[in-house]
Amino acid sequence: MKKILFLSAVVLLQLTTMAQDAWKSDKAHSQLTFSVLHMGLSDVMGLFKDFSATITSSKPDFSDAVIEMTADVASINTGVEMRDNHLKTADFFDVATFPTMTFKSTSVQNAGADKYTVTGDLTLHGVTKPVTMNLWHRGTSTNPKDKKMSAGFQLTGTIKRTDFGIGAKFPAAMLSDEVEIKANGEFGKQ
Repeated sequence: MKKILFLSAVVLLQLTTMAQDAWKSDKAHSQLTFSVLHMGLSDVMGLFKDFSATITSSKPDFSDAVIEMTADVASINTGVEMRDNHLKTADFFDVATFPTMTFKSTSVQNAGADKYTVTGDLTLHGVTKPVTMNLWHRGTSTNPKDKKMSAGFQLTGTIKRTDFGIGAKFPAAMLSDEVEIKANGEFGKQ
């Protein structure tokens, strides 16, 4: 009987220490943006208006985080309707065939105080490739309005559009191959 109680206590302790906290992006305080160089002259910036992200972690410093993101590619917005409509075509994102973009982290490595290197699988335009990004945990605090915990993050990095078959007709002299990604977000503890 003592052996059964001891084993039950060990299992309960393991389950308690393995408890995962889920954090969900707050749409009103989150953005998924990108920037690409046009003709070597100016940065064209845009964002995906419709996306959601979750972070799951058992540690308060998020050093074991699993990050998942999904974006509606048709929600792309560069501030120029004609360009946005072109970006939705087969010349670029082909949203009719590939309507979503997803990311799921596969590892998080410490890179300094509140900073991490995140590697994961990005699926875009029907292609899945590993990418590495920089993550900054900006802090955690209690929201004074609803008394719930919120955490802030910034994710930055660069991908190559040609790795995902995007804009193959457009040479790098016209449209840079490198696309800078920047995501800022507040996440509410669920």
